[in-house]
Amino acid sequence: MSPACGIDVGGTKIAGGVVDENGAILEEVQVESPATDVPAIEAAIEKLVTELRTRHPIEAVGVGAAGYIDKARAVVLFAPNLAWRNLDLKSDLETALELPVVVENDANAAAWGEFQFGAGHDVDDLLLVTVGTGVGGGVVLDGSLYRGAFGVGAEIGHMRVVPEGIRCGCGNRGCFEQYASGSALVREVRTAAKAGSLLAADLLARAGGDPDAITGPLVTAAARDGDTFCLEQLASLGRWLGEGIASLAAVLDPAVVVIGGGVSAAGDLLLEPTRRAFAAQLTGRGHRPMLEIRRAQLGNRAGLIGAADLTRH
Repeated sequence: MSPACGIDVGGTKIAGGVVDENGAILEEVQVESPATDVPAIEAAIEKLVTELRTRHPIEAVGVGAAGYIDKARAVVLFAPNLAWRNLDLKSDLETALELPVVVENDANAAAWGEFQFGAGHDVDDLLLVTVGTGVGGGVVLDGSLYRGAFGVGAEIGHMRVVPEGIRCGCGNRGCFEQYASGSALVREVRTAAKAGSLLAADLLARAGGDPDAITGPLVTAAARDGDTFCLEQLASLGRWLGEGIASLAAVLDPAVVVIGGGVSAAGDLLLEPTRRAFAAQLTGRGHRPMLEIRRAQLGNRAGLIGAADLTRH
């Protein structure tokens, strides 16, 4: 089976890779993303694929991008960080490249990558929760990627968990990602630091005295060094995640929940509080099998690998 090309389109970079049938990346290249220029984004994708085709016998291209992708995996209905609105990306790329193209939501592609080759390779039902700037999701049920009636399912970050809560970038209030994301973590610790909390004093010193220089990785590093405040903040984030996952499990009943995204780098400092909160809130606990909550294995290449493999399915 010939390798496929996976493309991961982000707001700051576009990554392209050649992926074999075992999920191994044979070669990867990156370019900056001209996020506000529609023709330039397409031209960058075409250039990446063309370059990789000079060295590999690519037969299909899978593209993963944040946003709403229609049921036919062709039209980008809306992309929050890119200038794509009702764009038939599949048609444009197939015309330019003369190759079959599949377009997929980036979290869906990542879920498929983890299902096929990563933390969910041994199950048929999986929920991926990506914890980064926001909260993304992807669902595999009975071995098939779930997209919903219109292709825009599994937007779990915008499940409302607090009525009239914090305003979300989507326009609603109280969305899951306003409490369970890396952005939420940073917001809380910066607020404490700006308020002069003694609990945040050591973290503020790590940031050179500038609260706005506090980042998620800085919080994780401090927590690993035993900083009590940072450990508590990761535990709080884990509680939000665990409670949200318990609600999702009541609907989806996955065998495994995979936690990915940048904040998953905290490992068990995040996952153990998540598991405890999940176990305490799961409907019917004690009378049903308990799913596993695992850390993602493919890192930030899950979407690229999944997008490439979806061309074979």
